[in-house]
Amino acid sequence: MPAEPVPAVEDSYEGGLRRVARVVLLDPRDRILLLHGHEPDDPADDWWFTPGGGVEGDETREQAALRELVEETGITEVELGPVLWRRRCSFPFAGRRWDQDEWYYFARTTQTATAATALTELERRSVAGARWWTCPELAGAHETVYPTRLAGLLRTLLDEGPPAAPVTLDTEIVR
Repeated sequence: MPAEPVPAVEDSYEGGLRRVARVVLLDPRDRILLLHGHEPDDPADDWWFTPGGGVEGDETREQAALRELVEETGITEVELGPVLWRRRCSFPFAGRRWDQDEWYYFARTTQTATAATALTELERRSVAGARWWTCPELAGAHETVYPTRLAGLLRTLLDEGPPAAPVTLDTEIVR
């Protein structure tokens, strides 16, 4: 699953779930930006995921989404839109189980160059880079991508635009 920093004391939890903000970032060519992550001690156990991470302290999810995007990609020129999807997930990573309530924000940018600017130590050991994907590339990918239905969700987003209200995705539990 996505490489997340080890929760700090200031990370925000609600009902036992880590509050997470993610960004579905599209460029002018409708490509989506995904990060390439892996288990810190096993680069062969890898996956692709959207930028984002835990809400810290009293920041809003919107603030967390923008902060995480800058830290993980260096992208600052962003038009943040509505919440597209909400998902609960649970997965093992870096020797512990992560239980999260994730909100996926829609965003657009014209800035396509990426450079991680403020990765945590764990992220430096588990994030291998970033890549812009077209919808057909994502649909044909053999790699693991989270959330697992991202190709279809992206196709619907491109065809229909953002939903009127956030769509609740199926809970995803990775053993």
